[in-house]
Amino acid sequence: MTLAPTDRVESALDLLTTRPLVVLTGAGLSTDSGIPDYRGPGSTARAPMTYQEFVGSAEAQQRYWARSHLGWQRMGRALPNDGHRALAALDPVLLITQNVDGLHEAAGSRHLVALHGRVADVICLSCRTTSSRDDLEQRLDDLNPGWLEQHGWVESRPDGDVDLDDTSDFVVPTCACGGPIKPDVVFFGENVPADRVARCYAAVESLGPDGALLVAGSSLTVMSGLRFVKRAAQGGTPIVIVNRGATRGDPLASYTLDVGCSEFLTRLAELAG
Repeated sequence: MTLAPTDRVESALDLLTTRPLVVLTGAGLSTDSGIPDYRGPGSTARAPMTYQEFVGSAEAQQRYWARSHLGWQRMGRALPNDGHRALAALDPVLLITQNVDGLHEAAGSRHLVALHGRVADVICLSCRTTSSRDDLEQRLDDLNPGWLEQHGWVESRPDGDVDLDDTSDFVVPTCACGGPIKPDVVFFGENVPADRVARCYAAVESLGPDGALLVAGSSLTVMSGLRFVKRAAQGGTPIVIVNRGATRGDPLASYTLDVGCSEFLTRLAELAG
């Protein structure tokens, strides 16, 4: 029997409220906080800087930081939305997020793996020292007076930077050791740390047929998230995908729901609470 959309939502909610959960979130969860996503309906095609590009030249690093300095003024001030707060209230077995915006942490989620890191942290590629993005932002302001005022109008992009071509005058500081600095996030072409992946696999495998995997706001286009959906399917774990538009995991899902993440998660938290 084919269920009507409302009936499918209710059936999915019934399934999720009676089982231990692992939740996987993507950029679609943060759109209600004003951060654009990569592949949702109406999104412009993006070509984020790869790790190989970033480490390949000082010019690429200059371009990245010039754009990211502007983007941080928006992403760094974004606030958790109802979806983030609902997931904090649900407190699943594990919350795996592909997002680097830190909004799950700000909402109070406790059992969390930030799969791709957090854009609020920076790391030196030479000495591997980590430090606060806020400290770096102050240095960028001091070295580039007027940059924010001159370019503050440009369009934001999902990975925390903006759409800007002319970056040749931007001054980028180095680490105290003289090494190049990078946001402590996983770029395209860079591997997710093995310990994070192992923790996520372990949580998914612990669910078995009696648990459930909930995917919220991810197209599952990249394997870093899709692999956990595949592992859940292998273990007979029911999968619910809530996303605006189709995903690569749809053939493996028990329910695919083209509804808003914030509304669905708020309703789920109400029923589970």
